[in-house]
Amino acid sequence: MSDFLREYIIVGLFGALAFGLVATFIGLASIFRPDRPTVDKVENYESGVDPVGSGWSQSQIRYYIFALLFVMFDVEAVFIFPWAARLEDLGIFGLVEMVIFIFILALGLAYAWRKGVLRWV
Repeated sequence: MSDFLREYIIVGLFGALAFGLVATFIGLASIFRPDRPTVDKVENYESGVDPVGSGWSQSQIRYYIFALLFVMFDVEAVFIFPWAARLEDLGIFGLVEMVIFIFILALGLAYAWRKGVLRWV
């Protein structure tokens, strides 16, 4: 057996052991825990306040769009950090590629700004 395969088998065994321990402890907890539901225990509440009215409310689409814009620029940061760490190795090619990448994201931001998505009203 090669060392490469042996290392994967060891990782697999530890993963199986971890899965087995978690399953065992969850099974034991479901057997030994007390189960006495009452109306007060199963009632939903938020921050210790009793619920009033229905729990359904319609949220506005602008929150969704802000979340998408955040994800877009968060992904940009994830790509820029490794690029900055390897900038000297990549040279001018890496610089040009990153400028193109940032330009495309800037176009998306300009489009969102032009459509009025960034106004918080």
